[in-house]
Amino acid sequence: MSARQRTHAAVAFLNWLTAHNLTLATCRQADLDQWLTDDLATYRQTAGHFIRWARTNKLATVHVPAVRWNGPTQPLDDEHRWNTARRLLHDDTLKPEDRLAGLLLLLYAQAPSAIHRLTTEDVEAGAREVRLHLGNAPVQLPEPVAQLARTVAANRKGHATIGALTPSPWLFPGGQPGRPISTTQLTQRLNNLGIRPNQARSTALFQLATEIPAAILARTLGIHTDVAVAWQRLSAGDWATYAAEISQRARST
Repeated sequence: MSARQRTHAAVAFLNWLTAHNLTLATCRQADLDQWLTDDLATYRQTAGHFIRWARTNKLATVHVPAVRWNGPTQPLDDEHRWNTARRLLHDDTLKPEDRLAGLLLLLYAQAPSAIHRLTTEDVEAGAREVRLHLGNAPVQLPEPVAQLARTVAANRKGHATIGALTPSPWLFPGGQPGRPISTTQLTQRLNNLGIRPNQARSTALFQLATEIPAAILARTLGIHTDVAVAWQRLSAGDWATYAAEISQRARST
């Protein structure tokens, strides 16, 4: 691949960001998902080199393959996903922050690039329930995930919190003051738990898409609607048919 092609790809991606009032710094997972499914976007595959370079140099936080998504590329192992989730739910010997991060990926299909940006303000801890903002609509966390979120929000152990004049706003603080944990470090910690983020997230999205309408999936998980629809089609989750069946039942009763 020539340097000229990579340059054209970088310019094309930057132009797309500008057209959508975005920058490398403000581009989020949902935005990149939109670009991956935008038929008008060009150089999607080639621009991956530029996106990875931008992430390596801390100019961007997104970290996904820069190719058009055509479905999962690895086997989907739902049994392994649930076995790992059960261990994270009940194994008190593991660090609470690692357990929570792993569960957010396994249960809510959150990529490390999204998890590491969560702040304490994203956690709404009430007297009876805990809500977490992953997308536009908050998710009510079930127990014991809710208690893990409370614990992590109240007892953050990142190096950046030591000696700080003000509490770190990050739910998963990093080693540098004012910065969250890096996606690289978070990915390594997930790997240590036996979780391969890309494969585990694909498995979670596939299963969620069979159970939840695409619009709700996009709103609650913070992914783009086009991506949610693509996963729903792949998983054969036909909610239009389901809604028609429910309507027919209502008329029959």
